[in-house]
Amino acid sequence: MSEAATRVVEVPRLGRLVVEVVDGRLWSVGFTDGPADDAGESAVADAVAAWLHAYAQRPCDPPDVPLAERGTPFQREVWAALREIPSGTTWTYAQLAERVGRPQGAQAVGAANGANPWGILVPCHRVIGSDGGLVGYAGGLQRKRWLLAHEGAISGMLF
Repeated sequence: MSEAATRVVEVPRLGRLVVEVVDGRLWSVGFTDGPADDAGESAVADAVAAWLHAYAQRPCDPPDVPLAERGTPFQREVWAALREIPSGTTWTYAQLAERVGRPQGAQAVGAANGANPWGILVPCHRVIGSDGGLVGYAGGLQRKRWLLAHEGAISGMLF
């Protein structure tokens, strides 16, 4: 029987996130407007929740927590590449596709990026369109804009 834990984290300027841990591994981090309550004990969930609060104050490296084995091999490769994008920078979908050895695969990379279950922690928000536009983000483009401005990747007013 698997053990699970959930933390609901209210992050100033970003909103409400749910951190889910299964069997000691981070299962997901995502925005929610729906009902959710803290449940279970987990050092991993506590570490991610604490990091989200610290990150909202000042960008900082995410905690080194074990991620759940999820996704296809290609998705895992894209998600690993996302973790290589330094804070304060952006890559285009084409650059990400090149990085994973699929120079013609920007759309496939975009789909894998969109399926990332660990929002903010695995920084899919740092991927932009080839024209520099802020395209696609599960948390909404306003949050993506805030995250990139917060990290210094783009100029703009923080909401």
